[in-house]
Amino acid sequence: MALLEIRNLVKYFPIAAGFFGRKTGDVKAVDGVSLSVEDGETLGLVGESGCGKSTLGRCLLRLIEPTSGEIVFENEKITDMDFDRMREMRRKMQIIFQDPYASLNPRMRVGEIIGEGLQIHGIASGDELKDRVMALLSKVGLREEQYGRYPHEFSGGQRQRIGVARALALNAKFIVADEAVSALDVSIQAQILNLLQDLQEEFDLTYFFISHDLRIVEHVSDRVAVMYLGKIVEIASADQIYTDSQHPYTRALLSAAPVPDPTRKAERIVLQGDVPSPINPPSGCSFHPRCQFAKKICAEEEPQLAYDGDHGIACHVFGPGAIVKPN
Repeated sequence: MALLEIRNLVKYFPIAAGFFGRKTGDVKAVDGVSLSVEDGETLGLVGESGCGKSTLGRCLLRLIEPTSGEIVFENEKITDMDFDRMREMRRKMQIIFQDPYASLNPRMRVGEIIGEGLQIHGIASGDELKDRVMALLSKVGLREEQYGRYPHEFSGGQRQRIGVARALALNAKFIVADEAVSALDVSIQAQILNLLQDLQEEFDLTYFFISHDLRIVEHVSDRVAVMYLGKIVEIASADQIYTDSQHPYTRALLSAAPVPDPTRKAERIVLQGDVPSPINPPSGCSFHPRCQFAKKICAEEEPQLAYDGDHGIACHVFGPGAIVKPN
Protein backbone atom coordinates (compact mmCIF):
# COMPACT_ATOMS: atom_id res chain seq x y z
CA MET A 1 0.00 0.00 0.00
CA ALA A 2 1.30 3.45 -0.92
CA LEU A 3 2.12 5.60 2.10
CA LEU A 4 2.83 8.64 -0.08
CA GLU A 5 1.60 9.53 -3.57
CA ILE A 6 2.91 12.39 -5.69
CA ARG A 7 0.72 13.46 -8.58
CA ASN A 8 2.06 15.77 -11.29
CA LEU A 9 4.05 17.85 -8.80
CA VAL A 10 5.48 21.12 -10.10
CA LYS A 11 7.76 23.67 -8.45
CA TYR A 12 8.81 26.75 -10.40
CA PHE A 13 10.92 29.49 -8.82
CA PRO A 14 10.13 32.90 -10.35
CA ILE A 15 12.99 35.02 -11.69
CA ALA A 16 12.67 38.73 -11.00
CA ALA A 17 14.69 41.48 -12.67
CA GLY A 18 14.83 45.24 -12.74
CA PHE A 19 14.12 47.87 -10.11
CA PHE A 20 10.49 46.81 -9.67
CA GLY A 21 11.28 43.09 -9.52
CA ARG A 22 9.27 42.25 -12.63
CA LYS A 23 8.99 38.53 -13.31
CA THR A 24 11.04 37.54 -16.36
CA GLY A 25 10.86 33.75 -16.23
CA ASP A 26 10.89 30.64 -14.06
CA VAL A 27 13.44 28.11 -12.85
CA LYS A 28 11.64 24.81 -13.49
CA ALA A 29 13.13 22.86 -10.59
CA VAL A 30 10.45 20.13 -10.45
CA ASP A 31 8.37 19.68 -13.57
CA GLY A 32 5.48 17.24 -13.44
CA VAL A 33 6.73 14.46 -11.12
CA SER A 34 4.41 11.55 -10.33
CA LEU A 35 5.41 8.56 -8.20
CA SER A 36 4.46 6.65 -5.06
CA VAL A 37 6.35 5.49 -1.98
CA GLU A 38 5.21 2.21 -0.43
CA ASP A 39 4.85 1.78 3.31
CA GLY A 40 8.10 0.49 4.85
CA GLU A 41 10.25 0.77 1.71
CA THR A 42 13.26 2.89 0.84
CA LEU A 43 12.85 4.78 -2.43
CA GLY A 44 16.17 6.14 -3.69
CA LEU A 45 16.29 9.26 -5.86
CA VAL A 46 19.41 9.86 -7.97
CA GLY A 47 20.50 12.39 -10.55
CA GLU A 48 23.09 15.02 -11.32
CA SER A 49 23.52 18.06 -9.08
CA GLY A 50 20.90 20.69 -9.85
CA CYS A 51 18.30 18.31 -11.29
CA GLY A 52 15.72 19.09 -8.57
CA LYS A 53 16.19 16.22 -6.10
CA SER A 54 16.41 18.31 -2.92
CA THR A 55 13.62 20.63 -4.06
CA LEU A 56 11.35 17.61 -4.58
CA GLY A 57 12.23 16.24 -1.14
CA ARG A 58 11.43 19.53 0.57
CA CYS A 59 8.20 19.94 -1.38
CA LEU A 60 7.01 16.59 0.00
CA LEU A 61 7.11 18.07 3.52
CA ARG A 62 5.93 21.49 2.28
CA LEU A 63 9.10 23.11 3.55
CA ILE A 64 8.91 24.57 0.04
CA GLU A 65 5.39 25.17 -1.26
CA PRO A 66 4.72 23.40 -4.59
CA THR A 67 3.53 25.49 -7.53
CA SER A 68 0.92 22.86 -8.45
CA GLY A 69 0.17 19.16 -8.16
CA GLU A 70 -0.93 16.92 -5.31
CA ILE A 71 0.83 15.18 -2.43
CA VAL A 72 -1.21 12.51 -0.65
CA PHE A 73 0.09 11.06 2.64
CA GLU A 74 -1.88 8.30 4.37
CA ASN A 75 -4.83 9.08 2.07
CA GLU A 76 -4.84 12.75 3.11
CA LYS A 77 -4.06 15.48 0.59
CA ILE A 78 -1.45 17.54 2.40
CA THR A 79 -1.24 20.15 -0.38
CA ASP A 80 -4.68 21.41 0.74
CA MET A 81 -3.95 21.50 4.49
CA ASP A 82 -3.86 24.75 6.42
CA PHE A 83 -0.91 25.72 8.63
CA ASP A 84 -2.19 24.12 11.85
CA ARG A 85 -3.19 20.82 10.22
CA MET A 86 0.12 20.64 8.35
CA ARG A 87 1.97 21.24 11.60
CA GLU A 88 0.26 18.20 13.10
CA MET A 89 1.08 16.12 10.02
CA ARG A 90 4.79 16.95 10.32
CA ARG A 91 4.92 14.75 13.40
CA LYS A 92 4.77 11.86 10.93
CA MET A 93 7.02 13.40 8.27
CA GLN A 94 10.58 14.45 9.04
CA ILE A 95 13.82 15.27 7.20
CA ILE A 96 17.52 14.62 7.73
CA PHE A 97 19.41 17.48 6.12
CA GLN A 98 22.53 17.23 3.98
CA ASP A 99 24.92 19.41 5.96
CA PRO A 100 25.41 18.27 9.57
CA TYR A 101 27.35 21.48 10.26
CA ALA A 102 24.65 23.92 9.11
CA SER A 103 21.47 22.06 10.13
CA LEU A 104 22.02 22.29 13.91
CA ASN A 105 21.54 25.56 15.81
CA PRO A 106 24.98 26.41 17.31
CA ARG A 107 23.34 28.27 20.21
CA MET A 108 21.30 25.29 21.38
CA ARG A 109 22.52 22.31 23.37
CA VAL A 110 22.02 18.85 21.89
CA GLY A 111 19.25 18.02 24.34
CA GLU A 112 17.36 21.15 23.32
CA ILE A 113 17.81 20.43 19.60
CA ILE A 114 16.44 16.89 19.84
CA GLY A 115 13.70 17.78 22.31
CA GLU A 116 12.48 20.94 20.56
CA GLY A 117 9.88 19.09 18.49
CA LEU A 118 8.54 17.30 21.56
CA GLN A 119 8.04 20.67 23.26
CA ILE A 120 6.48 22.36 20.22
CA HIS A 121 3.90 19.58 19.84
CA GLY A 122 3.24 19.38 23.59
CA ILE A 123 4.28 15.74 23.79
CA ALA A 124 6.70 15.92 26.71
CA SER A 125 8.29 18.39 29.13
CA GLY A 126 10.50 18.44 32.21
CA ASP A 127 11.98 15.13 33.32
CA GLU A 128 9.94 13.13 30.82
CA LEU A 129 11.39 15.22 27.98
CA LYS A 130 14.92 14.67 29.23
CA ASP A 131 14.37 10.92 29.60
CA ARG A 132 13.07 10.64 26.04
CA VAL A 133 15.98 12.62 24.64
CA MET A 134 18.44 10.48 26.61
CA ALA A 135 16.86 7.35 25.15
CA LEU A 136 17.14 8.78 21.62
CA LEU A 137 20.81 9.65 22.15
CA SER A 138 21.47 6.07 23.19
CA LYS A 139 19.45 4.75 20.24
CA VAL A 140 21.64 6.57 17.69
CA GLY A 141 24.92 5.59 19.36
CA LEU A 142 25.69 8.70 21.43
CA ARG A 143 26.36 8.87 25.15
CA GLU A 144 23.84 10.28 27.61
CA GLU A 145 26.45 12.62 29.11
CA GLN A 146 26.59 14.41 25.75
CA TYR A 147 23.07 15.76 26.39
CA GLY A 148 24.31 19.19 27.51
CA ARG A 149 26.98 19.77 24.86
CA TYR A 150 26.86 22.15 21.91
CA PRO A 151 27.06 21.06 18.23
CA HIS A 152 30.61 22.39 17.75
CA GLU A 153 31.86 19.80 20.25
CA PHE A 154 30.90 16.92 17.93
CA SER A 155 32.39 15.44 14.76
CA GLY A 156 30.48 15.43 11.46
CA GLY A 157 29.31 11.86 11.94
CA GLN A 158 28.12 12.56 15.48
CA ARG A 159 26.26 15.66 14.30
CA GLN A 160 24.45 13.61 11.68
CA ARG A 161 23.47 11.13 14.41
CA ILE A 162 21.96 14.09 16.26
CA GLY A 163 20.03 14.94 13.09
CA VAL A 164 18.74 11.35 12.92
CA ALA A 165 17.68 11.48 16.59
CA ARG A 166 15.82 14.74 15.95
CA ALA A 167 13.94 13.13 13.04
CA LEU A 168 12.98 10.16 15.23
CA ALA A 169 11.88 12.21 18.25
CA LEU A 170 8.26 12.56 17.11
CA ASN A 171 7.89 8.89 16.06
CA ALA A 172 7.86 9.81 12.37
CA LYS A 173 6.71 7.25 9.79
CA PHE A 174 8.23 8.92 6.73
CA ILE A 175 11.73 10.42 6.60
CA VAL A 176 13.34 12.34 3.75
CA ALA A 177 17.10 11.71 3.86
CA ASP A 178 18.46 14.57 1.75
CA GLU A 179 22.07 13.64 0.88
CA ALA A 180 22.32 12.55 4.50
CA VAL A 181 25.82 11.06 4.19
CA SER A 182 27.38 13.07 1.35
CA ALA A 183 29.32 15.39 3.69
CA LEU A 184 30.88 12.50 5.64
CA ASP A 185 33.94 10.38 4.97
CA VAL A 186 33.48 6.80 3.76
CA SER A 187 33.85 4.99 7.08
CA ILE A 188 31.38 7.33 8.81
CA GLN A 189 28.99 7.00 5.84
CA ALA A 190 28.85 3.26 6.44
CA GLN A 191 28.06 3.78 10.13
CA ILE A 192 25.20 6.19 9.42
CA LEU A 193 23.76 3.98 6.66
CA ASN A 194 23.83 0.94 8.95
CA LEU A 195 22.17 3.02 11.67
CA LEU A 196 19.40 4.13 9.30
CA GLN A 197 18.75 0.54 8.20
CA ASP A 198 18.67 -0.73 11.80
CA LEU A 199 16.22 2.02 12.77
CA GLN A 200 14.05 1.25 9.75
CA GLU A 201 13.72 -2.37 10.83
CA GLU A 202 13.04 -1.43 14.45
CA PHE A 203 10.50 1.35 13.85
CA ASP A 204 9.09 0.32 10.43
CA LEU A 205 10.23 3.58 8.85
CA THR A 206 9.78 4.63 5.22
CA TYR A 207 12.68 6.51 3.61
CA PHE A 208 12.85 8.84 0.63
CA PHE A 209 16.61 8.63 0.14
CA ILE A 210 18.14 11.39 -2.00
CA SER A 211 21.72 10.99 -3.20
CA HIS A 212 24.04 11.44 -6.17
CA ASP A 213 26.11 8.43 -5.06
CA LEU A 214 24.80 5.49 -7.07
CA ARG A 215 26.54 2.81 -5.01
CA ILE A 216 25.07 4.07 -1.74
CA VAL A 217 21.59 4.17 -3.28
CA GLU A 218 22.04 0.62 -4.56
CA HIS A 219 22.98 -0.51 -1.05
CA VAL A 220 20.04 1.01 0.82
CA SER A 221 17.14 1.20 -1.67
CA ASP A 222 14.29 -1.14 -2.54
CA ARG A 223 13.38 0.96 -5.59
CA VAL A 224 15.27 3.70 -7.41
CA ALA A 225 13.98 6.71 -9.36
CA VAL A 226 16.27 8.58 -11.74
CA MET A 227 15.72 12.33 -12.14
CA TYR A 228 16.89 14.60 -14.94
CA LEU A 229 16.13 18.31 -15.23
CA GLY A 230 13.10 18.19 -12.94
CA LYS A 231 11.53 15.02 -14.36
CA ILE A 232 11.59 11.30 -13.51
CA VAL A 233 13.07 9.47 -16.51
CA GLU A 234 13.20 5.94 -15.07
CA ILE A 235 11.96 4.12 -11.99
CA ALA A 236 12.26 0.44 -11.04
CA SER A 237 13.49 -1.92 -8.36
CA ALA A 238 17.13 -1.42 -7.40
CA ASP A 239 18.07 -4.73 -9.04
CA GLN A 240 16.43 -3.73 -12.34
CA ILE A 241 18.01 -0.28 -12.39
CA TYR A 242 21.51 -1.63 -11.81
CA THR A 243 21.29 -4.70 -14.06
CA ASP A 244 18.71 -3.83 -16.72
CA SER A 245 18.46 -0.03 -17.00
CA GLN A 246 16.80 1.18 -20.20
CA HIS A 247 16.98 4.96 -20.33
CA PRO A 248 20.19 6.31 -21.95
CA TYR A 249 20.68 8.78 -19.10
CA THR A 250 20.48 6.04 -16.46
CA ARG A 251 23.01 3.98 -18.39
CA ALA A 252 25.36 6.95 -18.59
CA LEU A 253 25.06 7.58 -14.84
CA LEU A 254 25.81 3.95 -14.02
CA SER A 255 28.80 3.88 -16.35
CA ALA A 256 30.29 6.85 -14.47
CA ALA A 257 30.20 5.04 -11.12
CA PRO A 258 33.60 3.62 -10.11
CA VAL A 259 33.93 -0.17 -10.13
CA PRO A 260 36.04 -1.57 -7.24
CA ASP A 261 37.68 -4.19 -9.45
CA PRO A 262 40.93 -3.27 -11.25
CA THR A 263 40.64 -6.27 -13.59
CA ARG A 264 37.22 -5.28 -14.89
CA LYS A 265 37.06 -2.76 -17.70
CA ALA A 266 33.66 -1.09 -17.71
CA GLU A 267 32.54 0.84 -20.77
CA ARG A 268 32.23 4.54 -19.97
CA ILE A 269 29.42 6.44 -21.67
CA VAL A 270 30.53 10.04 -22.02
CA LEU A 271 27.66 12.50 -22.38
CA GLN A 272 28.10 15.43 -24.74
CA GLY A 273 27.64 19.01 -23.55
CA ASP A 274 26.37 20.31 -20.23
CA VAL A 275 23.07 19.93 -18.43
CA PRO A 276 20.63 22.42 -20.05
CA SER A 277 19.36 25.32 -17.98
CA PRO A 278 16.13 24.67 -16.03
CA ILE A 279 15.16 28.24 -16.96
CA ASN A 280 14.82 27.27 -20.61
CA PRO A 281 14.79 23.47 -20.90
CA PRO A 282 14.87 21.83 -24.35
CA SER A 283 11.63 21.02 -26.13
CA GLY A 284 10.43 17.43 -26.27
CA CYS A 285 12.63 15.08 -24.24
CA SER A 286 14.85 17.24 -22.05
CA PHE A 287 17.71 14.76 -22.48
CA HIS A 288 17.72 14.71 -26.30
CA PRO A 289 20.54 17.29 -26.85
CA ARG A 290 22.95 14.94 -25.02
CA CYS A 291 21.56 11.59 -26.15
CA GLN A 292 23.39 9.53 -28.76
CA PHE A 293 20.13 7.73 -29.70
CA ALA A 294 18.01 10.88 -30.17
CA LYS A 295 15.55 10.91 -33.08
CA LYS A 296 13.51 13.70 -34.60
CA ILE A 297 10.49 12.95 -32.41
CA CYS A 298 12.65 13.32 -29.28
CA ALA A 299 13.01 17.04 -29.95
CA GLU A 300 9.34 17.49 -30.77
CA GLU A 301 7.34 15.44 -28.27
CA GLU A 302 7.89 14.87 -24.55
CA PRO A 303 7.94 11.14 -23.68
CA GLN A 304 5.62 9.99 -20.90
CA LEU A 305 6.61 7.56 -18.17
CA ALA A 306 5.41 4.19 -19.51
CA TYR A 307 5.45 1.03 -17.40
CA ASP A 308 6.35 -2.56 -18.09
CA GLY A 309 5.25 -4.13 -14.81
CA ASP A 310 6.97 -2.05 -12.12
CA HIS A 311 9.63 -0.68 -14.48
CA GLY A 312 8.85 2.83 -15.73
CA ILE A 313 10.80 4.52 -18.56
CA ALA A 314 10.21 7.90 -20.19
CA CYS A 315 11.82 7.40 -23.60
CA HIS A 316 10.74 7.33 -27.25
CA VAL A 317 13.51 4.89 -28.18
CA PHE A 318 13.75 2.42 -25.29
CA GLY A 319 11.25 0.77 -22.97
CA PRO A 320 7.53 -0.02 -23.25
CA GLY A 321 6.67 3.42 -24.62
CA ALA A 322 9.21 3.26 -27.47
CA ILE A 323 7.83 4.35 -30.85
CA VAL A 324 11.10 4.41 -32.83
CA LYS A 325 14.02 1.99 -32.92
CA PRO A 326 17.62 2.84 -31.98
CA ASN A 327 20.27 2.68 -34.69
